Amino acid sequence: MAKNDKKVLGMDQDSFRMFMGKYGIGIVLIGMVIIISIMRPRFIQPTNLLNIFTQISINGLIAYGMCLAITTGGIDLSVGSQLALVSCILGQLVGVKNMNMVLSIIIALAVATAFGFLNGVLIAKFDMFPFVVTLSTQLIIRSIAQIISNGQAVSMTSSVFKSIYSGNFLGIPRPIVYLAIVVIIMYIVMHWTRFGRYVYAVGGNVNAAIASGVSVFWTKTLCYTISGLLAGLAGLIFTSKTGAAQANIGVGYETDAVAACVLGGTSFAGGISTAPGVLLGSIIIGCIYNGMNFLRIDSYYQSMTKGIIIICAVLLDMVMNKKNR
Repeated sequence: MAKNDKKVLGMDQDSFRMFMGKYGIGIVLIGMVIIISIMRPRFIQPTNLLNIFTQISINGLIAYGMCLAITTGGIDLSVGSQLALVSCILGQLVGVKNMNMVLSIIIALAVATAFGFLNGVLIAKFDMFPFVVTLSTQLIIRSIAQIISNGQAVSMTSSVFKSIYSGNFLGIPRPIVYLAIVVIIMYIVMHWTRFGRYVYAVGGNVNAAIASGVSVFWTKTLCYTISGLLAGLAGLIFTSKTGAAQANIGVGYETDAVAACVLGGTSFAGGISTAPGVLLGSIIIGCIYNGMNFLRIDSYYQSMTKGIIIICAVLLDMVMNKKNR
């Protein structure tokens, strides 16, 4: 019997893979919401759903930068440390020196963006392994954050600064607005621009991309630069949320971002991802955490659950994108 003759839910294997590739994550999300809602009806109340979207804004921003890195065939492990560095810079400029808030935010974001650019140059120019580069810069950036803050937390008392997270826009929490803007921009960049096509080309087949005249150096460098900027924005929002700048935040945030990406259909093989998929992946991660809290499951199980999710998502990606040989 030929491979294509095998049926899965009434469809041949290729059709099933295509169907699951397009709608699988949506089915998982709907199923999860239904199950948790049956067990805890308060889960689907508008206030809780709004809370979930507010909570995922930070991970969502980081996940979009991570998505670009993974789509080019790499990874960015430094995002959590960049978040902490931005927090510490803001703490020193705004909290200690009382510098102009807008200027302080620009400086902090510029530093995060510069480290993203550095990651991109090291990876693209010197052909270094993304895992090794970003793991190394993760340690360097975290150390710089600790040096800047001297290991001490700085209280951010400005009500204007706190409103970056706690404020509303037309009744919608500002973090949701920030995420929505980034989602729209990233959708346009990834799916409607030449740069987006270059990202997929480099991740899909770098040799073919080079032969087609694509600048691999600038494509990869810009991807990691954007990742640094988005991690910096996440650091700004997180610091506003907690009302304190500290160097020990953002630990493990890169795994949340990776989980959101792989759940959203971003392939570690490179060249495969979608902007809506990353958003859905972030929502699933948020629903899992929120649902576990509703079900009163011990927080110690959350990390284990996250690890299992990543493994299962990668296995599913391998099955769905398996090529006939």
